[in-house]
Amino acid sequence: MQPACQLPLLPRLTDAGAALTREVEVLDEYGQRRVIHMPNERPLTVFVDKRELVTLMTLGAAPELLVLGYLRNQRLVGSVEAVESVTVDWEVNAAAVKTRHGVHDIEHRTARRIVTTGCGQGTLFGDVLTQLDDVRLPSATQARLRQSTLAAQLERMRQIQMDSIHRKAGSVHGCAVFRGSEMLYFVEDVGRHNAIDSIAGWMWMNGVDGADKVFYTTGRLTSEMVMKAAQMGVPIVVSRNGVTQMGHELAVKLGMTLFGRAANRHFLCYCGFERFDAEPEPAPPVARVVRSI
Repeated sequence: MQPACQLPLLPRLTDAGAALTREVEVLDEYGQRRVIHMPNERPLTVFVDKRELVTLMTLGAAPELLVLGYLRNQRLVGSVEAVESVTVDWEVNAAAVKTRHGVHDIEHRTARRIVTTGCGQGTLFGDVLTQLDDVRLPSATQARLRQSTLAAQLERMRQIQMDSIHRKAGSVHGCAVFRGSEMLYFVEDVGRHNAIDSIAGWMWMNGVDGADKVFYTTGRLTSEMVMKAAQMGVPIVVSRNGVTQMGHELAVKLGMTLFGRAANRHFLCYCGFERFDAEPEPAPPVARVVRSI
């Protein structure tokens, strides 16, 4: 008789809902007063085993997943099983994380901070920058993307953003994870770094491996975003925005494929061409200039 497969011991998470937008009266250029929506930005102070860690400015769409993904991407916990519970309480704007065995040397590991370009002034603990040598991404033969699949992903993003917080109120970023043309999860937050952390938390909670996935973001691809995607094991990253020099250098070093300026059927592949199966669009006709004599 075969032994039963042992399921991972997942943390207990609250489901702390929060209003994502609020109405506000504005005065426009025509002198007209009208009511519009704006995103609800709120602080969330994270405590790990009763020790204050960081305050995140967030929309609050998926706070428990945000906290879990933040711990993952900061490499403060090595596995989802190491976390016993994440409890979010919006009455005190706090998230209490309880680990099963504590976080080894947490004081030293969180002492050095780097302020990143993340919206809301993201913070990255310095030791993370030195821990990328052990990141192993799948080879170009194992993880690939066809141009037609990329086009389908961009079309799915166009559709979902028609009913998004960004469409309704602006001032937020959206991130998604795809398997082929199938969108697995989508989340919005006031900062792109928060959104990618929420994706990381969702992947951890659902046992989703990044090897055959594509990560999409509306935000620019800085070194921080590239680093987090790599730590999630995702080799292909797509952005509606651009790519910074340091983000590009890090992606080349890690063997990742980056797409930027990706919207509708347009895109630029910045690096990792070997993972991309191009199906080129017909080139637009060259306009002829007729000169009068």
